[in-house]
This record gives sequence, C-alpha cells and structure tokens, in this order.
Amino acid sequence: MPDPVLVPTTLVRPPSRTRQLTFVALGICLAALLASLAAVVINVTLASAVAPFAPTADEGHISEGSVVTLADDDVPAIARLDPALRDAMRRAEADAAAVGIAFQVTSGWRSEAYQRWLLADAIEQYGSEEVARQFVATPDRSRHVTGDAVDIVPLDAQLWLIENGSRHGICQTYANERWHFELATRPGGACPEMKADAAG
Repeated sequence: MPDPVLVPTTLVRPPSRTRQLTFVALGICLAALLASLAAVVINVTLASAVAPFAPTADEGHISEGSVVTLADDDVPAIARLDPALRDAMRRAEADAAAVGIAFQVTSGWRSEAYQRWLLADAIEQYGSEEVARQFVATPDRSRHVTGDAVDIVPLDAQLWLIENGSRHGICQTYANERWHFELATRPGGACPEMKADAAG
C-alpha cells in the first residue's frame, strides 16, 4: 500500500492592521458613493415630478410678457379673485390712472395644483424648502389660492399702492414682496404690520 501523501498546511493569519484599515476605507468610499447616487436619483425624481405639470390659464397662470389688467374678466386669474379685492383694486387703479400710473397684473388667483408646482419649483431653485417658503406659500396658506392676493407691476404702480392703497383697504403684506397686495384693512384704515415673508 502506498504511503499517504502529506499536504502541507498553511496557517491562516488574521488580516493585518493595514488590511483592516484598507477595508474600512473602501467601505466608507462605497457608502459615500451610494449616498451620492441616492441624491442624484432623488434630484432626478424631484425634477421629473416638477416638470410634467404645465400651468395653464385655467390654473391661474399669466404668461410672462402678456399684459393683463384688472379689467380682464375673461382671465381666470382675475375672474376668480375675491370680488371685494377686485373691486377695491379697480377703484385704486382708477385713482392711480388720474396721475398717469397704470397697473398690470402678473398673478392673481391660482389653483392649488399651480401653487404646489410653484413651491416645488422654488425648492428646486433654492435647494431648500425653508428658503423657498419665504417666497412661495404652501397651497393651504397661499392667499393667491383663495383669491385674496394680487401681484402688481410696474414699479411705479407698486410704489403708488404702497403709499396710497390703504385709502381703498389695500396693503403690501410681505416685506420681501413689494408687488404682493391684499385687502387688509378698511378703506382709509392703517395697514397692519407686514410679515417678513410668505413663511411668516
């Protein structure tokens, strides 16, 4: 009978300290890579969530460059304003016209869907919901969604309303938005202290 073949055995040594540190470093790099990939996926998902909605006139959208006035009752952004605000703004507009100032409306009533889209777009633009909400209110808090706010241009119309709007009960309500006006006092009354921004 032949002699058995002896196979030399090697001792398995635990990984050296250097190897351990290498594995830890690779693990950290892999975790960072996965976190970056997750951030990209989330951003792409948010961008695609914002992109499909295209606001229409029926949602209250007023196209940039179009001239809309408070007399445009066929425009939903004007037609769906609170009647008391619309009437007060028209009286103020008539007074301003007497001194050569004309009002244009850039935003009036908005649908909840449009407001939600504006907020999502602002979050993407500013990279922070906290910052975005300083300029765009949530749909449940937006005075545009209820028809109780109107945005006016040009600058001379804004300044005229800031100075004279309270004669008609109209006030600038956010310190960071000189274009945003609401019916916020009785005609001839004092305007309330402005909120710092839309989040206030």
